[in-house]
Amino acid sequence: MRAEETNEDPNEETNTVRALQGLESSSSSVRLRAALAVGAAADARSVDMLIERCAVEPDFHVRDMLTWALTRHSSSVTVPKLVEVLGSECAQARGQALHTLSKIGDRRAWPAITRALLADADDEVARCAWRTAVVLVPEGEEAGLAGVLATQLGRGGREVQLSLSRALVALGEVVVPVLRAAVTDPAPRVRRHAIATERLLRDPDAGFGFAIEEAKRIVALGTTGSREE
Repeated sequence: MRAEETNEDPNEETNTVRALQGLESSSSSVRLRAALAVGAAADARSVDMLIERCAVEPDFHVRDMLTWALTRHSSSVTVPKLVEVLGSECAQARGQALHTLSKIGDRRAWPAITRALLADADDEVARCAWRTAVVLVPEGEEAGLAGVLATQLGRGGREVQLSLSRALVALGEVVVPVLRAAVTDPAPRVRRHAIATERLLRDPDAGFGFAIEEAKRIVALGTTGSREE
């Protein structure tokens, strides 16, 4: 069939192919421009390549552009493919798929946000899962999600804990019962994190550093920090 008898512009197709090839360049700036071009073209045939690159791309800015490029496509095409990646053995693949799903915001992906992902052994994957879960959780299921997230209290360093606290705070008042339960946990790290999160829930403008230091003081004094106001 001659090109003029189809709906495809052969020049656009050639440009997309070149852009996809650019995603494999050794230059991060070339890869960034290529991801921008692929996203602008929004050719569904590029989705698989974009997802594959997300798993191996070393540059944060390029990965973010790859995510943007994927959001330019129909969620009916991208979401099933991204959900499939959540079972990958590659931590970066799982994390970037989760991040992209959070940007797409299609709640059909919610069943794929499993307890295993929310407790993923890789901190970055878990952080992505927490953020994505808060975006996708259906109305009425927030309390259940809060309960699962609370099992991660006390995990990791300050940045990891801050990510979890932000996710819990974003769920609103439904997190109060699980935080009140956590402030009696035998582990001091869990108690401190729960108290700090409760402080942030009551005063979102309070810095996490201040909240965690106050929580350390409360735990050291042997009080729960969950008194009624």
